[in-house]
Amino acid sequence: MSAIVRVEKLSHRYASAWAIRDISFEINKTGVVGLLGSNGAGKSTTMNIMCGVLNQTEGEVFINGIDKRVNARLAKQQLGFLPQTPPLYTDFTVNEFLTYAADLRGMEKKTIKQAVAIAMDRTGITHFSERLIKNLSGGYRQRVGIAQAIIHRPKLVILDEPTNGLDPNQIIEARKLIKEIAIDHTVLLSSHVLSEINLLCRDIIMIEGGRIVFADSMDAFNNYVQPQSMLVTMEVIPPESELLKVPGVTKVQYLSNTQCRIYFSGSADITQVFIKESVQRNWRLKEIGLEKSLLDDVFKQLSHQSQFAR
Repeated sequence: MSAIVRVEKLSHRYASAWAIRDISFEINKTGVVGLLGSNGAGKSTTMNIMCGVLNQTEGEVFINGIDKRVNARLAKQQLGFLPQTPPLYTDFTVNEFLTYAADLRGMEKKTIKQAVAIAMDRTGITHFSERLIKNLSGGYRQRVGIAQAIIHRPKLVILDEPTNGLDPNQIIEARKLIKEIAIDHTVLLSSHVLSEINLLCRDIIMIEGGRIVFADSMDAFNNYVQPQSMLVTMEVIPPESELLKVPGVTKVQYLSNTQCRIYFSGSADITQVFIKESVQRNWRLKEIGLEKSLLDDVFKQLSHQSQFAR
């Protein structure tokens, strides 16, 4: 069985500068995969090549086993794309625009009416079918954009910053819709917002400086940087000078009379070391727990590693 997406050693150069270099990854199942990176990292270039907007300088892209360069038309039929700014004709009604989009996709005339109805139902815009797009809110325009991307039931749906510019309520609705679509589609979701990726994605591909610096599950991403702090609760917190005597402890942050955050380095079994010291010094330790690294910390570390590698 062919991978839904296979990208091999993809590179693209604008004038003398490489926007992306040796990008390779594979997606084999439905669900949401995050394409994460800071602004200018190479996300848009990668997506534009996959969608046929750009011709790559080097490398290959296969969509559902079809080489994009060999058979671009057939490859494009396997995917739907929503750019950061939805490509909408605002003087059309929702029904007119989706009918037009289906026709552009090369769908058979007899199937278009039903396909439009299904796409509107799935995106919750059926009640706006005869309304002009220019009279819709930003959230509903985004739904129309998603509807045009799924109308032909593609294997792959690529969404570029799909919640950008939406208000908090619209963002919640858009996320719910993306999850529903991902049940029977593969969704590649581009974003530079870590919380967005964390909420929606099961796997993640991170690009920095035009290269992949991480490709694994969301859980692996969250656990990439080892914990460097722990929360400690005691009946009475001892003086900082005493806590700093514990091997590996580098800094103490007092949170209350009974709780503090302790930063450490080096020791993989710091909790065991601290418990032992607590018993010997009669600190009356009540609770201790390592703190997971923040997503922002992971992002910064991977970004730093990418810059250092170059």
